[in-house]
Amino acid sequence: MITTSLDPGAVHYEVLDHVAYITIDRPTRRNALSVSALNALAAFFTEAAEDADVWAILLRSTGDDAFCAGADLKELDEMARAGARFPVPMTGTSRNLFELILETCKPVVAALNGPALAGGAELALACDLRIAADHATFGLPEAKRGMGANFASVVLPRMIPRAVAFEMLYTAEPVSAERAERLGLYNRVVPAAELPAAGEHLVRSIVGNAPLSLRRYKEMAVKGWELSVHAALRLNAGPNPYLSEDREEGIRAFVEKRDPAWRGH
Repeated sequence: MITTSLDPGAVHYEVLDHVAYITIDRPTRRNALSVSALNALAAFFTEAAEDADVWAILLRSTGDDAFCAGADLKELDEMARAGARFPVPMTGTSRNLFELILETCKPVVAALNGPALAGGAELALACDLRIAADHATFGLPEAKRGMGANFASVVLPRMIPRAVAFEMLYTAEPVSAERAERLGLYNRVVPAAELPAAGEHLVRSIVGNAPLSLRRYKEMAVKGWELSVHAALRLNAGPNPYLSEDREEGIRAFVEKRDPAWRGH
């Protein structure tokens, strides 16, 4: 199934064998996030979350110059010159894209084919897993642009050592892919030529597992993030895999020494 973009040629959507592929296709603008691209991404992530045939999502970009360079600064400058309202994070009628991705009820993998900068870094942070090409630096240059890195300023100190997060935010200097991997920002780093196959292998290794278990993991981990251990253990968020037909199938397939045939219920 293929769905046309809200911004033709900018974002593509396809579902194949339980994986939703969302692709930013603005290589001449370093895959920067225009307003229409943001709207398309929000629409496609919402569609993937609601589609029972989708068990995981792979977010990727075209070209190799950048995964995403952040907001389209040329468009923002044109908006300022025209006196248009600046799209301030967490305000307005549209939901913040990064929050939407963070709370998407299915595993989200980002394949970083180049540098992830500013809003592009925040886009990657919103995903659950990040696999990156060896030239994919990671940086938050907002302090050099008079911006705020609203999402990263909240999430980054929760993901890596606080002092390191502050250094990245305060200096606005990018880190190498190798250091991002050491910090745990990237799950793995591969040669650029191997990234498409590596990203595909990773997402396929996910959707080979029970879809209800995957959703349970995602919802429990996200909704229990700031709760105490005792409260989180009683959260019971997401589908209950213990009472599902897939649980019966998974155990039976193990006993019979065959691959399980998941049905998602």
